[in-house]
Amino acid sequence: MSEKILDINEIMKWLPHRYPFVMIDRVVDYDLGNWIKAYKNVTINEQYFTGHFPGRPVMPGVLILEALAQTGGMLTLLTANDPLDGEPFYYIGVNNARFKRVVVPGDRLDFEVKILKVRQGVSVYEGVASVDGEIACKAEFMLKRG
Repeated sequence: MSEKILDINEIMKWLPHRYPFVMIDRVVDYDLGNWIKAYKNVTINEQYFTGHFPGRPVMPGVLILEALAQTGGMLTLLTANDPLDGEPFYYIGVNNARFKRVVVPGDRLDFEVKILKVRQGVSVYEGVASVDGEIACKAEFMLKRG
C-alpha cells in the first residue's frame, strides 16, 4: 500500500472516532501541510438512515460537515506526525456552508480539504464533499485541539 493511502485501520490509529462515528473510510492522497483527499462509502447500514428519513434515506448535512472535519483533522495530525492520543479536535466554527445535492446510500462521498491557515492553535480549512464530481457540500471550518 502506498504511504499516502491510509485504510480504515490506519485512520483509526490517528483519529479517536469509532463506529458509528468514524466518517472517513480511506485517505487516498495528501500533501503535508496543504491538502488531503479521502472518501466515505455511504451505505444503508448507517444508523442515522433509520430516522433520516424513513422511506427516503438522506445523509444529514451535519454529518457531511463532521466528515470534512475528520478529514481536516487527519491532515493536521499527519502533518505534525502526531497521532491523536490525548486531546481531540473540536469544531469551533463553520462559515459559508452550502449544500448542493443530497447524499444517499450507495454514494461514494469524496472529500478534499485544504488548510488555509494555522494561528494560535486554530486551524482554518476549506472543504468540499462531492459525489461523482458533483459538489454535495462545501464550507470553511475551524478546528482547535484540546
